[in-house]
Amino acid sequence: MFNCALPIRPYPAKPAQDGRIYIELVNWPFLKARGTPNEFRAGIERAIAKGWLWLHESGTYVKFTEAGAALFA
Repeated sequence: MFNCALPIRPYPAKPAQDGRIYIELVNWPFLKARGTPNEFRAGIERAIAKGWLWLHESGTYVKFTEAGAALFA
């Protein structure tokens, strides 16, 4: 299981057009912090199931839902 206590340097995954956050901007810092691809996939799937993220059908980008954005407000 991924240890969330690992020091992860804030990485500015700034949204592109329409609030899109390209998946590699989320994936790269996660993997650099020694997360595994399976843990990354599980985390994305959980965020989608919780209603925090919306994943485009191509899998190339995500967007925060209103509920997800509220977590950072």
